[in-house]
Amino acid sequence: MTALTLSTAAASGLRADAIVVGVAKGAGSKSGDLVVAPGAEAVDKAYDGALAAILETLGASGAEGEVTKLPAPSGFKAPVVVAVGLGAVPENDDPYGAEALRRAAGAAARALAGAKKAVLALPITDAADAGALAEGAALGAYAFDAYKENGRNGSGAKNGKAPLAEVTLLGGKPRDAVYKAAIARATAVTEELNRARDLVNTPPNDLNPESFAAVVTAAGKEHGIKVQVLDEKALEKGGFGGILGVGAGSVAGPRLVKLSYTSAKATKHLAFVGKGITYDSGGISLKPAGHNETMKCDMSGAAAVFAAVVAAARLGLQVNVTGWLALAENMPSGSATRPGDVLRMYSGKTVEVLNTDAEGRLVLADALWKASEEKPDAIIDVATLTGAMVLALGNRTFGVMANDDAFRASIVEAAEEVGEESWPMPLPEHLRKGMDSPTADIANMGERMGGGLVAGLFLREFVGEGITWAHLDIAGPAFNESGPFGYTPKGGTGSAVRTLVRLAELTAAGDLG
Repeated sequence: MTALTLSTAAASGLRADAIVVGVAKGAGSKSGDLVVAPGAEAVDKAYDGALAAILETLGASGAEGEVTKLPAPSGFKAPVVVAVGLGAVPENDDPYGAEALRRAAGAAARALAGAKKAVLALPITDAADAGALAEGAALGAYAFDAYKENGRNGSGAKNGKAPLAEVTLLGGKPRDAVYKAAIARATAVTEELNRARDLVNTPPNDLNPESFAAVVTAAGKEHGIKVQVLDEKALEKGGFGGILGVGAGSVAGPRLVKLSYTSAKATKHLAFVGKGITYDSGGISLKPAGHNETMKCDMSGAAAVFAAVVAAARLGLQVNVTGWLALAENMPSGSATRPGDVLRMYSGKTVEVLNTDAEGRLVLADALWKASEEKPDAIIDVATLTGAMVLALGNRTFGVMANDDAFRASIVEAAEEVGEESWPMPLPEHLRKGMDSPTADIANMGERMGGGLVAGLFLREFVGEGITWAHLDIAGPAFNESGPFGYTPKGGTGSAVRTLVRLAELTAAGDLG
C-alpha cells in the first residue's frame, strides 16, 4: 500500500520524484484560461509566476484528470513537476470539491507509477480535503499484479513499474489530531477497499467459496472480528435451500459467512449482506458467448461487505456491524439446479427457479432472512444483481431501492458525499404479480422490462417484518472493463465500500435518517 504522510515543509526542499500541482479551467471573463490551483503558490513563484503560461504551451487545458509533466524549477530537490487537471475553477471562490481532489490525486498517482515518492501541492483548506487527497492517491496507486511474472512474488512491478510507494501531502498539519485522524481514516478505508479489489480481480480457479471464507477468517483474527462459517453440512442442516441450490452444480461447495464487529458503546446495529458468486456461468441457463469472461466479479457485493465491516472495526466505530457473505459458484453439471426446480428457502418460502442465471437473488434471500433474525436496525444488501440495472444507469452508477423512502434518500446522499455515483430507484407494486408461480410461493423471474426492479421486489419478500432495508445493485460500477480514470482502475473497483463505511459512521453518530 502507498504510505501517506503530512508536511508543512517548503516544496523546494522535499526530496521526491515529483511535485504534483493542480491546474484548472478559468471561469468568468477568464473562461478557458489556465489557472494554477491553491497549494502550488511556491512552485508557481519559482517559475516567476509563469507556470500556467508554460503549461498552456505544452497543451495543458486543466481538464479533469489531464496530466502534464515538465522539469522542476531550479533549486527544487524533486526533478519533475506534474500538473494535474481539476476541471473548472469553482464559482464564487468556493473551495474545490472533495471528489475533484480525489480524482486529481488518483490521476497523478497513476501517472507516477514507478516512482518512489510524490509530494502533492494540491488544494487543502481543511482536514477533510487532506483525507480526500489521501484517499484518491492511495486508490489511484492501486495495481493488481499478483499473477504477473514480475508481480508480487517478484519485483512487485506492474508493466515494469511498481505502484507509487509514498505520498506526502503539503499543507496538511502533521501534528494536528484532526488531520492525523483524516489520514488514518483514509488509510483504513483505502486499504480495505483495495483488498476488495484484489478479491474481485482474483481468478475463479483460486477464489472459490471456501478460499474466500478462509481470507475472511484470517482478517477476522487480525482485526478482532468474530467470524462464523457455515459449510455445506451446516447449510443443509439449517435449510438454506437458496444457497445450496445455486451451489449444487459446482465441486466447490457454497458457504455462508458471518462477520460480527461489536462496539461496547454501540446503540445501533447495521447488517450488510453481500452477494458472493465467485464465478457465474449462468448454470443450466448458460450465459451466451461474450458474457462469461468477467464473471469472476460476481462476488463484488460480498467483497464490499467484507471490506466495510473490517474498515468499521479498524476505525473503532461505535456501532455494531454484521456482515453476511452468501458465497457460491454457479456452474452447470449433472447435479445443478434446473429451470423448473423448486427450492425451499431458509425462510420456509418456496421458489420456482425459472432461470438459473437469476441466482444472486436466491443466495441473498437466504442471507437476508438469516440477517433479519437478529432484528438489526437496518439491513443493506449489495450485489452485482442485474444487467437491467446497467442498461438503466450505465457503467458508473449503482441503483438504490428500499422499503423506506427516507432511508433510500440517506443512502444516496451518503454515496454522493464519498464520491460514489448512485440513483434512487422505485419498487413498483404492479411488477410483483409477474413473479406469481402456479407451483411455488414465488418465482425467481418476473417481467423482463424493469428487471432490476423485479429483482429488488423479490429480495423484499425475504426481509423480516418491520426491518428497514435497502438494496444496492452495483452491476454497472463494480467492474471497469474500459480504461482507468481518476482513482478508478481497470478491473475490480471496490464499488459501494465507501458508501457502506459512511453509513456505518452516520449510524454511529446518530445521523442516519
